[in-house]
Amino acid sequence: MTGLLIGAMFGAVFVFVNTHDPLGGTAVLLLRVAAGLAAAGVLVLWFTAARGRQGTGGRQGADASARGAMFGRGYLAVVAAEAILLFGGLRVLAALGAPEQANVAWVALVVGVHFVALAPIWKSWDIAVPGAVLSLLGVAGLALAPTSAAAWVPFLSGVLSGIVLLAGALTVGWRTVAAVPR
Repeated sequence: MTGLLIGAMFGAVFVFVNTHDPLGGTAVLLLRVAAGLAAAGVLVLWFTAARGRQGTGGRQGADASARGAMFGRGYLAVVAAEAILLFGGLRVLAALGAPEQANVAWVALVVGVHFVALAPIWKSWDIAVPGAVLSLLGVAGLALAPTSAAAWVPFLSGVLSGIVLLAGALTVGWRTVAAVPR
């Protein structure tokens, strides 16, 4: 659930940062409010799941060892590669003279690939689907960035990626809370 909370917060940031022109003021406000509510919903699910697990007694030890495995060497390798690709890629885009809008597309692509790479490590295929969608939104934004429609890249690769992260976190969070024995 902590991973879902992190994903939801990043999803909300994607929406908050990338909702601007050419979207109108009402659309910007609605998208930001919806993102805030979705992130708050994931936070509520996180607390609900934590409270539900406190009553399961013996499962806490198993949960702790599973968390240790989740953040082991494979995870660290993926996160290290992600950091190198993120920052290195942004520098390459700048050196190539890519429009500023390409940056959000690159971030969406790298974050999406990071989720796809983590799916087999975590044995959690729930994250591969949003990862694939983010990757596609990133590629689409990179293709759109050098065109006259570059102003739409933050919406395509940023806002839509944020919505995907928030929707995925809400869906998996809801399923997780529903599966916790009462």
